[in-house]
Amino acid sequence: MWVFLMIRFSDKNSEDDADYTVGDTALLEEKKPKLKKPPLYKVIIFNDDYTPMEFVVILLKQIFSLNYEAATRIMLKVHTEGKAVCAVYVRDIAETKAQQVRELARENEHPLRCEIEPVCD
Repeated sequence: MWVFLMIRFSDKNSEDDADYTVGDTALLEEKKPKLKKPPLYKVIIFNDDYTPMEFVVILLKQIFSLNYEAATRIMLKVHTEGKAVCAVYVRDIAETKAQQVRELARENEHPLRCEIEPVCD
């Protein structure tokens, strides 16, 4: 990004009191935009007493592209601790993944809960 500045000089000439103005454009410096990383969000699945463990493993493999071992580990954490983080994404992707989890659970008539939370730095 380039920053341009319009400079106008105005000076009174003491000899003839004539007022004159000179317009000019000067290139000051090239400014680089300051970019910051977008905030991240955790996709969290919550335990319930009705959704089968096998379904959760299949869901984690299908939606989050996890292998069987990672999906099983997360499913067991959900089962034992009540909730677990499935993945961390930027907000749009996290919302999409959570919505996919809810839709797949609903299609299979399971009350599985999935939400997103911001990652605290």
